[in-house]
Amino acid sequence: MLPPSRPAPGVALIDPVPLYREGLSALVRRTAGLRWLGSTGDLHAAVRLHERLRPDVLLVDSVLDPVGHLARLLVERDPTLLVIGLVRDAHSHANYVTTALEAGVRGVVPRSAQPEQIVRVIAETCRSRGYVHPDLRPKERPTLTRREYEVLTLIADGLENQQVADELIVSVETVRTHVKGILRKLSARDRTHAVSLAYRSGLLIGRPAVLE
Repeated sequence: MLPPSRPAPGVALIDPVPLYREGLSALVRRTAGLRWLGSTGDLHAAVRLHERLRPDVLLVDSVLDPVGHLARLLVERDPTLLVIGLVRDAHSHANYVTTALEAGVRGVVPRSAQPEQIVRVIAETCRSRGYVHPDLRPKERPTLTRREYEVLTLIADGLENQQVADELIVSVETVRTHVKGILRKLSARDRTHAVSLAYRSGLLIGRPAVLE
């Protein structure tokens, strides 16, 4: 006698945009091997939705759970739940991904990804119990010297080269040399671009990657 086949994973969604909820519903319904269970756009209804539907996979818009509080709560209640973060552009940096994974999120995918990519992430997360979309995998951060990091931090605070030199008690030429090194290591066009890249990569958020 053959063993009973396992039901297809049930999928639910927490997202504030009705059109997105309708779109994902249609996508899952037409995907073999997945079951659509339901959705809500109300963060406060998320716990009730989970209790009522008991999904295997719950996709959550990152704007509704930016620091992983909801994911942590639901996973503590249901350790088998696979939470997948739908990552907005504003959250597509290494710090968000790290925080989400630490909170119990098992998969992350850009919210703007193509439908087939979202389906692939759902399937891969179910298969391997964890998946980070390639566009969101932390890239190797460049390593700055401690002095370069200090210069970059002061530039981010809006200081010009002479002000940085005065703050660090070095010559302007020394500051310019450090700036050139920073631009080269970050592959930045200019100072403003360097600061933008540093924040986006997480270099200027939290513990810096520096050499003594």
